Amino acid sequence: MKTANPLVPAFITCMREGYSFKLFRSDVIAGLTVAIVALPLAMAMAVASGASPDKGLVTAVVAGFFISFLGGSRVQIGGPTGAFVVVIFDIIQRFGFNGLILASIMAGLILIIAGYARLGKLIKYIPYPVITGFTTGIAVIIASSQVKDFLGLQVESVPADFLNKWYVYLSNLDKVTYSALAMGALGLATIIICKKISPKIPSYLVSILLISALAYGFSMDIETIGTRFPNLPTGLPTPVWPEFSLEQIRALVPSAFTIAFLAGIEALLSAVVADGLIGHKHSLNQELVGQGVANIASGIFGGIPATGAIARTATNIKAGGRTPVAGIFHSVFLLVFLYTAMDILAFIPMAALAAVLFMVSWGMSDLKHFTQIAKISPSDRTILFLTFALTVMVDLTVAIGVGVTFASLLFMRHMSRSVEIRKQHCKSEYETHDGEDPSDDEIDIPDDVTVLQINGPLFYGFASEFCDRLKALEQLPRILILRMRFMPYLDASGENSIEEILNICRQHKTYVIFSAVRPQPRKILERAGLHKKLDGAIAPDFDEALKMAKNLLKDEEFIMKHIDPAKA
Repeated sequence: MKTANPLVPAFITCMREGYSFKLFRSDVIAGLTVAIVALPLAMAMAVASGASPDKGLVTAVVAGFFISFLGGSRVQIGGPTGAFVVVIFDIIQRFGFNGLILASIMAGLILIIAGYARLGKLIKYIPYPVITGFTTGIAVIIASSQVKDFLGLQVESVPADFLNKWYVYLSNLDKVTYSALAMGALGLATIIICKKISPKIPSYLVSILLISALAYGFSMDIETIGTRFPNLPTGLPTPVWPEFSLEQIRALVPSAFTIAFLAGIEALLSAVVADGLIGHKHSLNQELVGQGVANIASGIFGGIPATGAIARTATNIKAGGRTPVAGIFHSVFLLVFLYTAMDILAFIPMAALAAVLFMVSWGMSDLKHFTQIAKISPSDRTILFLTFALTVMVDLTVAIGVGVTFASLLFMRHMSRSVEIRKQHCKSEYETHDGEDPSDDEIDIPDDVTVLQINGPLFYGFASEFCDRLKALEQLPRILILRMRFMPYLDASGENSIEEILNICRQHKTYVIFSAVRPQPRKILERAGLHKKLDGAIAPDFDEALKMAKNLLKDEEFIMKHIDPAKA
């Protein structure tokens, strides 16, 4: 797989490699195809987020352009996605649309800083059960938010809380508009049938066109985009910097970090999927920079947050898109629709958009992986269900924070269990070499020497237990050899435990020899100043450590000199 240049936009890389007319033709066709798919999705995502449909189109145009032009992926298609729906809706409810714009710009700045600080790799360490849990939770919330429009319920307002929302739905089933329900069900069936016939059919667009034509032709009394959002603007709005205050910025910091986190996660996941399909590796840090600029630009033009969209990116690849030019043309075609088709788009029934969002939610839920993770292990299952439940019932930010924290704690627990302190009697224990079988020959370890081998990282999850293991010895030996060949990592807690062991050994007049200390632990010991207390007792390998121990045992005066408490 070809690797992208770090912090160089994929657009520039593709132009440097040479751009032919054949590539141009393929990119234009792919751009038109993706624009047709993105048109209903962009409007539906905006409506589900509590904004007007034109905001979704503006986002797809502006953010989509910058994600393609400045991003690190050759085929990434950007725009509004389902991951933001819950966050956007909450921000609009609490801070208004101006607050959302400010949060988008702040999130963009965070993403740019993260990209230039080369923090892209850190996002890869988010556990997969956490990602699947909150993604499935978001899918449930999006689907729940569309029940009112799908059923055509005649209720003025629906609570944001999940349980209260469903209580209102179930309490008002007698207020269903059956014409809206019929149109929604027909739209849903149309999408499913089109997808089964051929994935190349723009099923969302076909469904919306069919339902809109039927609703208009039969003069159905159902809610449409035009009746809910009268006087929709045509074209791009004038860019405006939002009003803000220091107090408002402080209040929006958590929301901005949530937007940045979701944008980074979904964009990099989408880019990774695209890498496997086209054979080119994206520049993850440049992708974050492109996402950051896109969200700032989207906010200035009055749009909503955006990121890479996996489904639209896959559609772009299947349609023949191979360079960022396809994504740029996707934005150009949407811009044409924004200027010429807004009057026609006003006739789209809300039930038709609800059907589209039901299918989007189904695709987001990824039930196959959800059930697969639930079967893998109790810890993964716990993280998955905890993140899912908190996303649906409490808050997305809380769900991510608790999920990552809980996953980290479980990981540390597993790691601490994998670390082993082994009292060694035989040289062959853990002494295998490439292509050789371990020998079972016993080695001559004097009675006054104890050998402990540390297998695994010595970190804060195991440091205290390390000291307890030493204290548990019936009697400390004259010489203690700590074999560290299989200890790849040492943190501050581990260093503190080693210092405690040195103090214990000095109190009991036990001399400590460290054997085969690896580079990272050696650096930590040197920075902590412990190497000065060891009096040179660091052997390059176990044979040398054993030879050193035997020589010391022959020189009683030398041993006593090195365990003198006044020198410790």
